[in-house]
Amino acid sequence: MSGRPVRVGRGPLQGVEERMRLVKRARLLARLGLVWHGIEAGVAIGAGIVAGSIALIGFGADSLIEAAAGIVILWRFASGRISSEGAERRAQRMIGLSYFLLAAYVGIESGRTLLLQEHPATSWVGMGLSVVTLLTMPPLARAKARVGEELGSAAVKGEGTQNMLCAYLSAALLIGLGANALFGWWWADPLAALVIAGVAVREGLESWRGEQCGCYAGEEPDRREDGRTRRAR
Repeated sequence: MSGRPVRVGRGPLQGVEERMRLVKRARLLARLGLVWHGIEAGVAIGAGIVAGSIALIGFGADSLIEAAAGIVILWRFASGRISSEGAERRAQRMIGLSYFLLAAYVGIESGRTLLLQEHPATSWVGMGLSVVTLLTMPPLARAKARVGEELGSAAVKGEGTQNMLCAYLSAALLIGLGANALFGWWWADPLAALVIAGVAVREGLESWRGEQCGCYAGEEPDRREDGRTRRAR
C-alpha cells in the first residue's frame, strides 16, 4: 500500500483548474462582446451620421470603447499574465480611461449641439438598435460580473459594468430618439447623450479605483510560491 497521503476535498490542483475554467470563460465573454460591439458601432455611427444625432454617434463611440475594453481583458488574461496583480491593476486603469474618453467626447459634442440648436432627423434604425441592445446587454453584463466576482478581478467586473451601462445608455438613447421622432423635441437627443457622459464618468472613477470588487488599488508585485517577487509582464 502506498504511503502517499490521499488528497481529499478541494486541493490546490482543483483550485488551479477552477481558476483556469473561469479565465477561459472571461476570454469567451470578452470575445462575444467584441464581435457584438463592432457590429453595434458600425450601425450606430452610420445611422447617427445620416440622422445628425450626437446621441446615436456617441452610442457608437461607446461601442468602440467597450470593444477596446474587451481587448484589454484578452490582454489581461493572456497566458503570461493570468496570475499577475500588476496586469490586473493596469487593466483596471485602462478600462477606467476608456470611460473618461467616452465622457469627454459625448459631453463636448452634446454641449455643442445644444448651443448650436442642431436638430437631428428621425432615426428608426437607431431606435431599433437601441431596443436590441437593451435586450442583449444585461445577460452578458451579469455573466461577466459573476466571472469577475469569482476571479476577484475588478477589470472583468468593470467590463461587465460597462456592458450594463450600455443597456442603460440604449434606454436613454431610445427615449431621446423617440421624443425627437414623436414630438420634435430635438433637445432630448443631446440631453440623453449628457446622461451617457455623466454615468461614464462615475463608472470610470470606480474602475480606476478598483471598486467593482474591492480590489487593492495600489501597485503590488506578483508573488511566486517560493515567496520571491517578480515583475508583471
